[in-house]
Amino acid sequence: METWFYIVDSIDGDYANLRRTDIDSDDLKLVARALLPDGIAEGTKLKYELMQYSIIEG
Repeated sequence: METWFYIVDSIDGDYANLRRTDIDSDDLKLVARALLPDGIAEGTKLKYELMQYSIIEG
């Protein structure tokens, strides 16, 4: 299984735009906030692994 790292670039209503941080890319991924952990905000760091997002502390 692969692991990907993201940062919440922006939030627009029920969706969040995520930007990959583990590769050099300017592409954004639009994800429904219902699939993301509670308490996200712009700048929150996320890990995607085993089809789940989790917040990275620090």
